[in-house]
Amino acid sequence: MLNNFASTQQGGSGTVTTTTILDGTIANADVASDAAIDVSKINLGNTLEMETSSGDQIFEMDNNASNSSNFQINNGAGNARADFYLDGSAILTLKNQMVGIGDTSPSYALDVNNTGRFTSDLIVGGNLTVGDGGAEDQKVVFDGNAQDFYVGLDDSADDLVIGLGSTVGTTPAISINSDRDVTISDGAIDFDVASHDGTNGLKLGGALVTSSATELNLLDGVSSLGTGDASGPGSATDNAIARFDGTGGKTLQNSSTTIDDNGDIVVGGTTPTITIGDGGAEDSMLAFDGNALDFHISLDDSADDLVIGTGTTAGTATLVSINGDGTETIFAQPKVTIGDATAEDTMLAFDGNALDFHISLDDSADDLVIGTGTTAGSNTLISINGDGSETKFNQPKVTIGDATAEDTYIIFDGNAQDFRIGLDDGTDKLEIGGGAAHGTAVSMDVNGDMTLGGGIACADEVIGRPRFTDYSETVNALGTKTAAFDIDVEAGNVQTLTMSGGGTFNIGLVNALSSHSNSVTILGTNLGSCTATVLAGANGGGGNAVHWAGGGDTTNNLCTSSGVDVVTFTTFDGGTNWYGFVAGKAFGNS
Repeated sequence: MLNNFASTQQGGSGTVTTTTILDGTIANADVASDAAIDVSKINLGNTLEMETSSGDQIFEMDNNASNSSNFQINNGAGNARADFYLDGSAILTLKNQMVGIGDTSPSYALDVNNTGRFTSDLIVGGNLTVGDGGAEDQKVVFDGNAQDFYVGLDDSADDLVIGLGSTVGTTPAISINSDRDVTISDGAIDFDVASHDGTNGLKLGGALVTSSATELNLLDGVSSLGTGDASGPGSATDNAIARFDGTGGKTLQNSSTTIDDNGDIVVGGTTPTITIGDGGAEDSMLAFDGNALDFHISLDDSADDLVIGTGTTAGTATLVSINGDGTETIFAQPKVTIGDATAEDTMLAFDGNALDFHISLDDSADDLVIGTGTTAGSNTLISINGDGSETKFNQPKVTIGDATAEDTYIIFDGNAQDFRIGLDDGTDKLEIGGGAAHGTAVSMDVNGDMTLGGGIACADEVIGRPRFTDYSETVNALGTKTAAFDIDVEAGNVQTLTMSGGGTFNIGLVNALSSHSNSVTILGTNLGSCTATVLAGANGGGGNAVHWAGGGDTTNNLCTSSGVDVVTFTTFDGGTNWYGFVAGKAFGNS
C-alpha cells in the first residue's frame, strides 16, 4: 500500500501529486492501465538495473500511436546474448563482444546476414574477402548511372571475370582461368595500350614491343610499303607456302608446297624437289638440332660425298657415306633398324614411276622378302626364312657388275679376316678367297676348270660321282704304342703305326661314319711283337672283335714281330663289325 498516496488522496483516486513515494512497492492494483509518470519525476542516477534470477528480462517500449513500432531489449535466460527486437523480429544481437545484424549467433566482430549499403567511403585496413567458399558465384557490382559493371567469380567455370551488367558470366570482357590464361572476349572489343610509345607500353614475354601501331599494321597489309610492294590474291590454298612469281618477282602466288597444322611439310609438283645449296664450293646441310645429340645429312664438298652423321659439321662423326662417283656406300655403324618389334610388317619401299619395289619383313611368315609393289609377302622375288634354313630366289638370277672392264666383288668385312667372292676381270676368273683384293689368298678360282687353293672339308657329306685326274691321301702317323690305344678313322684312311714292348692289350677302331662303309689301312712295324686284340669301338668299350680270315686272332699270330706289314680294316655297317685283312707281311726290297 502506498502510505503517501493514502495520506494525500485519502483513499480516493486521481493524480499523485506528492513529490515522494515513500515505500518501495507499487502493486499492479495501485496503478491504472493508462497511468503515466512524468519524465521529470524519473531520476536514474548512475544505473538503472533490472535483475532476476530466472526467466527472460525484457525492456519494452510500445508507442500506441498510429504507424508506430514496438521496440524490445530481450535478455533471454541462458542465451548469453542480448537481442534488440523491432515489431517482434530480432534485428540486432550482442554476443561475445560481437555484433550481429540479422544474425543471432555472430561469428565476427560485425556479422551481417543481409544486404548492406554504404553511401560514403568504405575503408578496409586488412583483407577483403568476397564469398564463403560455397559453390556459388561471387561478385563486386559497380552500379552506374547508365551502365553497370562487375568483377566476379564464375563458379561454374572457375574463372575470374570482368564484364558488363551485374550477372557473372554474361557479357564478359576479360576472364582469367585457373591456369592463369587471360582471355579478351570475342567481338568488337578493343585492347588499347594507351601509353605505348616505344619506351613504355606493350610487352611480350617481358620484352618491350618497340614497333608502332603503324609498323605492326604492315603485317596485315594496312599501311603502304612503298615502291615495289608485294601483292597477291585475296585467298590462297589452305596451308600453302606463298612464293614470288618467276616473272616480275613482286607478286605473291600459291605454291604446291604446304605446311599443315602439325608442322608437316609436303612438297608437291610434277617433279617434287628440295634443293639445298647454290652450286658453290661449300658444304650444304640438313641439320637436326636435338636435345642431347645433333644429326646431319649433308654434302661433304671437299670429298664429294653425301654423308649422314652426328653433330653439325659435314665430314666428321660420319655414320653413312655415299661416294660421289657411285662406287661405294660405307656404313660406319653397320646396323639399320626398321620397325619397333611389334607384330607388324616393316618395309623399305621404293616408289617408282611405273613399278614399285620393297624390302620388307613379312611378319606373318617371319621372312625377309624383296619384291615388287608395296605389300610385304606379295610379288616376292627373294625371301630369306627367319630360321636361316633357306634363301629362295623366285627369279633365280643375281647379276653383279655392268659388263664393263672392272673387277666385281661380294666382300665379307670380318673382324679379323675378310673374304670375297668376285670376278677377277684381268684373268677372267671367278675367285673365292681371303682378303678384299683379287689375286691374293685364293681359295678357289674357276675358268672352265676349278682350282682350289686349299682343302675341301666335307664333314661326312656326300660327293656324288666324282672323277679324279690326280688323287692322294694324307698319311696319319700314330707313332709307337706299347699299351691299349684307339685308331681314329677320321684321322686318315692311311695311317702308320709301330708297336713294341711285348705287352697284351686291346686296340679300338673308332669314329666310323654311322650306317656307312669305312676303311683304314695300317702300315705297321713290328705289329707281331705284342699280343693285341683289335675291337670295334673304343679299346675299353667291349665291342665286337675284328673278323679275320679263318677266325678271330691276335696280332702276334697274324703279323711279323720284326718287320713291316700292311693291314686293312673295313666295315660295312658303320663300325659295328670290322673285317681285317693282312695284305702283306715282312715287306722288303732285297
